[in-house]
Amino acid sequence: MTTSTANLRPELVDVSVATAMHPGVLTCPPETPLREVARMLAMYNVHGVFIYPQEDEQEDDVPLLRVVSDLDLVSAAASGDLDDRTAGGSAAGRVVEVSGRDTLQSAAQLMKKYRTSHLVVVEPDTMRPVGVLSTLDLAAALAGLEVGSGPPRLTRR
Repeated sequence: MTTSTANLRPELVDVSVATAMHPGVLTCPPETPLREVARMLAMYNVHGVFIYPQEDEQEDDVPLLRVVSDLDLVSAAASGDLDDRTAGGSAAGRVVEVSGRDTLQSAAQLMKKYRTSHLVVVEPDTMRPVGVLSTLDLAAALAGLEVGSGPPRLTRR
């Protein structure tokens, strides 16, 4: 008797966002120099850093302002003004949130609607960010791979 591998792979509707997400959110204040953001992207092997206001500037209903992406960084570098820019002045991407209780199907629909490859996962009761869900996390779920089964994220010193 053979078992089909299709039966071992869950559908997006069967998996919660919390199960597939990467816990934690990489953040920086708006005034962070863009070269420092470049270090963060490279060091943590991620495509975006979320801009988070200082505690005294934070509004309860808007915990995250924007995301500065690898494409924002490349755009600034191509313009020749990388060292004159900050994270807050360079972020073009909008933050799209999803609840950890939602299904990956719902998350995929949000990614399609907003044409984004990353969602901020929020704790539903507090709306505070608790993780990030990427298109690669969805791909891993579709392939039946364990969360975090990709190449390790290296920390460079």
